Amino acid sequence: MRLPRRGHRPHPRFRKSVRWWIADRTLSALLLLALAVLLVFSVLLAVGFVLAEDSSRPLGERLWSRQLLDVTLEVLRACVGTDSLSVEGANTAQEVLSTVASLTGALVPATLLGIALIKVFTVRPVVWRRKASIALAAMSDSPNYARDHQGSDKAVIAVRFYNHVLNLVMMEARAEAHLRFLEKSPHADTLVMYKQRLKILGEDGGLCDERVWSVVERAAPFTVWIPVGSEVPELPLGSLQGKDLRGLQGVRIMVRFTAKAVGTGAQLSDERWFKLDDSDLELGKFVSVEPDLDVHVSKWKGWREFDELQPDAPPEDSAPPAS
Repeated sequence: MRLPRRGHRPHPRFRKSVRWWIADRTLSALLLLALAVLLVFSVLLAVGFVLAEDSSRPLGERLWSRQLLDVTLEVLRACVGTDSLSVEGANTAQEVLSTVASLTGALVPATLLGIALIKVFTVRPVVWRRKASIALAAMSDSPNYARDHQGSDKAVIAVRFYNHVLNLVMMEARAEAHLRFLEKSPHADTLVMYKQRLKILGEDGGLCDERVWSVVERAAPFTVWIPVGSEVPELPLGSLQGKDLRGLQGVRIMVRFTAKAVGTGAQLSDERWFKLDDSDLELGKFVSVEPDLDVHVSKWKGWREFDELQPDAPPEDSAPPAS
């Protein structure tokens, strides 16, 4: 059956939200960007201010003299609302530039306050380990799953993250994993985006769709174990849980974390996308963080090596070093 063709429609337009662009940047980066914009704007206003003055000196001498630097600093102070530009009498151009600087000085504090409020109410609850580790299934932290795969060459992907806000206590923490890839449609020679939910290890070591942590220790690391279902001799990953990934495009693994904040009940969420090559994956087991309930979490051993692999163990038959 041939479907009727519809009239041509333009692609929908996407809104670019400045709020989320700000939320995705660090506060130091935003402050440096704001300072750079103000400096450039001040230089441009200062050049126009110097050009508009009534002076008999050559133009080049006025632009490359110390006067331009002084006017730039004066304009910068006016743009942040701490000073005002002194204007020559009956100079309309300088009056216009002075008004622009004064309006900027009124808007800058409000803009900086808005940026600060956006950053205050934007909570990124967790810090993700830079790469996900691929190790033998027998090396997982789940005793039942590790025991069932003793002597097996099957691999498991470990994704790690931790709560970095010390005064934020979580409850009902959950994690899930999904596979995304592009594959040719069985009905047409076009690429279709598919999404497949991945099985992860539950609390008892069995396979489940969603990992739940009923009790969440403050700042303790989380680990999401994703069984591969086969051995992984090299990267990029060739298959995952029975899906042949060779020749596919746009293959990514997405891990999503959600939780609630104790006391407020606010919903917290974050997610991380991983490519299947050595840019986001690595072969080996990560360095463990050693919990010690008698000391502060920031002093637990292993935090400095959170993004590193465990060093290779020395051979068992090697002689001990001479004392």
